Amino acid sequence: MLATLAVVAATVVGTMVGVEFAVAAFVNPILLRLPAGPSLEARADGGRILGRVMPFWYFGALILTAGLAVAAWGRPAAGAAIAATVLLAVSVAMSILLLVPINNRSARWTADDHPDDWRE
Repeated sequence: MLATLAVVAATVVGTMVGVEFAVAAFVNPILLRLPAGPSLEARADGGRILGRVMPFWYFGALILTAGLAVAAWGRPAAGAAIAATVLLAVSVAMSILLLVPINNRSARWTADDHPDDWRE
């Protein structure tokens, strides 16, 4: 059971990290090359979609990782599972405190109503 939980947790966390990396490294730079209107519409739409999905994904990953830490308690893998849980908890907290407010703001921007420095 421990091995199955480890595979499921790694898969959920790994795909979540992959999505975050893809958005940061590829999607956002592509959208920034578009004219303001299409870029803002695409960013707002992406923000709304990810804003609905990511809370479940983040907290699900955190629960799986914490469950793995509990299940591995007393075994050699416990230290790594605890470290992963703590790092993921910090990531979730930083996302809620720093990234969600930015996402919520940019999800409301339109071609006609956005700050002058929106690209920054």
